Amino acid sequence: MTAPAPVPRPGAAVVRALEGRTSPVQPPPPPPGGPRPGERTLRLLTVAVVALSAALLTGRAWLFALAAAPLVLLALALPRAYAHRVETSTTVEPQRCFEGDTVTLRVSVAHGGDAVRLDPGVTLGPGMRLDEVVVGSSSVMLRHTALHWGRWTLGPVDLDVYDAGGIVRRTVRVEAAEVSVFPHATQARFTPIPARLPQRLGEHASPQAGEGVEVIGVGPWVPGERQRRIHWPSTTRRGSVQLHRFAAERAADAVMLIDAFVDIVDPVTGGSALDETVRAATGLARAYLRTHDRVGVVSTGGTTRWLAPGTGDAAFYRIVESVLDVRKDRRFEGPGLERVPPPALPEGALVYVFTPLSDARILKVLRDLQSRGRRPVVVEIPSGDPQVESGDEAGELGLRLWRAERDAMRFALRDSGVPVVRHAVGESLDLALAPLLSGRIGGRGRAG
Repeated sequence: MTAPAPVPRPGAAVVRALEGRTSPVQPPPPPPGGPRPGERTLRLLTVAVVALSAALLTGRAWLFALAAAPLVLLALALPRAYAHRVETSTTVEPQRCFEGDTVTLRVSVAHGGDAVRLDPGVTLGPGMRLDEVVVGSSSVMLRHTALHWGRWTLGPVDLDVYDAGGIVRRTVRVEAAEVSVFPHATQARFTPIPARLPQRLGEHASPQAGEGVEVIGVGPWVPGERQRRIHWPSTTRRGSVQLHRFAAERAADAVMLIDAFVDIVDPVTGGSALDETVRAATGLARAYLRTHDRVGVVSTGGTTRWLAPGTGDAAFYRIVESVLDVRKDRRFEGPGLERVPPPALPEGALVYVFTPLSDARILKVLRDLQSRGRRPVVVEIPSGDPQVESGDEAGELGLRLWRAERDAMRFALRDSGVPVVRHAVGESLDLALAPLLSGRIGGRGRAG
């Protein structure tokens, strides 16, 4: 795996805008409404009150002049008309992007009164990094970097609107904007074929005779049959016209089932099992869509979503959109389903189950698939072993039990006829799927 790029140090404007608001569990309380004194007003009043109190306590007249100076400055700086009406509008570019892309949030401010000064306070949502803050006379630009895939919120942004002298301010809350960040798909080219292909035109040769390009045998010509290619050796030997027989070309249906019951972070590399699960699933989905097959998706755990199989580039983005709700601001909503909806599994579809094999509930899902006559393929995503300190006998025993439980799950799946392949993070998915290319998948009694 490549080393992560160093994180740039935030500028002074970014540090001031964040002010400890990074990744809150809940949004901050709403700001007070209406005009109120600014920081400059409070400083001047504090100096005046302290000097006036000292003058009264000591009886020294020159301290009254010291108290009068900040009051005079305050009176001279009072605005003739403060911003009594503030309206904001936001634009996000782009609203859909991939991991590592730049997302720009622009806040435009319209107000009544004299010139104003803007000071934003940003509540940064998870999955995003604030890189730059540019404050203008009537707008604020916030430039973010999308760190992880998911559906993230930008904001809310509490915008302090000061008058030109900084004496009076109003705070306006700009509501959060939502951004969809797509994952980078794992590299994959291999597309294993199920044992039974649906009766739909495609690019995969089937055992039935048809109008394809792959030769499967030789047969006599029947009157009325189109002579595509004559097999001359057989024609000469038998004394009658013999034609090549071609295999029918069919399209496959594939369903990507994503295990989102838990998200385990590797204690060594810091990688997320859910991240790699989604990247591998989207990579294989893109490989099938390149061969004009139909691809569907089911995500179990968190917010359970499913999408019926479709084809084309638009289907890929619909698949990714349906998966993004699994991770929405790092909240997992609802217990999810342990039974796949029947419309999500067309007859004869090849089902890939991407899972770290860390939650026993995925076994119930697999048993449900097998009870419907499906033969799923399990793609195991390594999640890393828990770290154990040297000399910790109880921890070492727990680690052995952890590994034994994983081995038992793999053995139980293979013993029931479910192929289990292991995808190494950072490598092409083709290395894991290569053993499946030796034959068609989904036949009765096929072992992994």
